[in-house]
Amino acid sequence: MVASKINVVVNGAAGRMGKMVINSVSQDDELKLVGALEPSGNPVIGTDAGLNAGVRELGVKISDDLTAIKDVDVIIDFSVPKSTLEVATTASKMGVAVVTGTTGIDDAGVDKIKKQSEIIPIVMAPNMSVGVTLLFKLAGEVAGLLGDDFNVEIVEAHHNQKVDAPSGTAKRLFEIIAKALNRDDKKVGVYGREGIVGKRAKDEIGVFAVRAGDIVGEHTVIFGGIGERIELVHKAHSRMTFVKGAIRAAKWLCSVDEGGKKSGLYDMNDVLGL
Repeated sequence: MVASKINVVVNGAAGRMGKMVINSVSQDDELKLVGALEPSGNPVIGTDAGLNAGVRELGVKISDDLTAIKDVDVIIDFSVPKSTLEVATTASKMGVAVVTGTTGIDDAGVDKIKKQSEIIPIVMAPNMSVGVTLLFKLAGEVAGLLGDDFNVEIVEAHHNQKVDAPSGTAKRLFEIIAKALNRDDKKVGVYGREGIVGKRAKDEIGVFAVRAGDIVGEHTVIFGGIGERIELVHKAHSRMTFVKGAIRAAKWLCSVDEGGKKSGLYDMNDVLGL
């Protein structure tokens, strides 16, 4: 339990996830919403963040300028890569911690995040769900135990409005499994099969995306052997699971009893102590 409230800014305040974060922060006795961000030109700028999120008037106007917001402890970010990188850069100059669940950030962007994490603490995770964090751990352990005798395929499914594919979660699963199997993740990934592709290469790891309806998020890791198959499955029933994980990460970064976390790049394994 923290001794005083943690001052939170939400980046991507007008998005689906941002609105849910604002809702949750407004109801949490340990947190206080002090700012809400959207890029310049967004029509919601200047409106009340609470009303825009369908909560109540919170007295916090949506802004396009992080530097104008005072007494910030942590930024919770669910936005787009460009906005995430801009906010992380500004946050590092202000000495403000960041929690980001934005997906679709390319390798160059990840390198920039890593650079900022040398100055401030950042929790970066493609999926903030506690269950998915456990899936990451289990997938690596199962892959290491089964070794090369089992083929590995990853299938993810999301709603028809998701703009990046495969999901950040699927990519992370792929990286974890490739590492556990001592395979080069730059060479073994297969992101689609069509036509006469020949026999499956022993080392390849398939990653496939489904986009349909309003699926919140489903991830299945298939370990296929001769005569048997093991599947690890996680299904998100509500986006609230991601919100709860992000808030947990924010509290972890700002835990007063430990004086806040030191600079560094963390993930949900660190938050959960796995």
